[in-house]
Amino acid sequence: MSALAGRRVLVTGARGTFGRRLGAALTDAGAHVVGLDLHADTDATPPVLGVDLTDPAATPAAVAAAVDRLGGLDLLVNNAGVGGPAPAELAPDEVVRRQIEVNLLAAWRTTAAAMPALEAARGRVIFVASRMAVLPLPLAAAYGVSKRALVAYADALRHEVGTHVGVSVVYPSMVASPIHDSTVAAGLSLSGVSRPEPVEGVVAAILRAATARRAPRDVATTRRGRVELALARHAPALADRLVRRTVAGRVAAGDLDGAALAAGMVRRHRQTRG
Repeated sequence: MSALAGRRVLVTGARGTFGRRLGAALTDAGAHVVGLDLHADTDATPPVLGVDLTDPAATPAAVAAAVDRLGGLDLLVNNAGVGGPAPAELAPDEVVRRQIEVNLLAAWRTTAAAMPALEAARGRVIFVASRMAVLPLPLAAAYGVSKRALVAYADALRHEVGTHVGVSVVYPSMVASPIHDSTVAAGLSLSGVSRPEPVEGVVAAILRAATARRAPRDVATTRRGRVELALARHAPALADRLVRRTVAGRVAAGDLDGAALAAGMVRRHRQTRG
């Protein structure tokens, strides 16, 4: 962690589950950190500036204020994100729009605003994606789509700025946090579908990406995550079969019977079994 001493770091979603732990870990390692979040807390350690990252007019000014406060920028961690239930078979609604705005466009907007400072410092940008970017699950289409699009954005960015700025993507699985509250409330808990992992592992993966001698392209947060990334990349048909088998098991067990958003999928599975 000595590699982080003196580094100037900007973290989005700084008051969330990952953001708080990450800000503390970076600060403990000697980095100078400023956070961005919807609600400010400038007296916190690290300080958090308030901004709505879905606002195209407000984001560049907030990034500029953070960079000015830091005296430059060596590392940007695009960590802000939201979730929520969104079946692919239904028309996109406000829940879908917000996930795409926060998970994709806000990160794109923030990165663009920070890029001159990152290029000047030969710095790095890290995107916190999700295992669902490569292993999509039913009934959560907006989250998977937004995170897969975020990876595509990171890949394009790497081709454009990779000579001067390192670009990495970190792929957590499910971590217990308020991001899942709306999904659980809709009767669509990921319990039994996605294996939970500790937030400390996600923070450690982000720090590994930040301190590696060369910016890694893709970073799994667990050994299981490395297997899942490889499976999705090299054996996508097998990955699909595993997801289908898991979903079929939940339907058969009646786990989704009370979820109105899952009614179409449950009906089709039972018609097939019949």
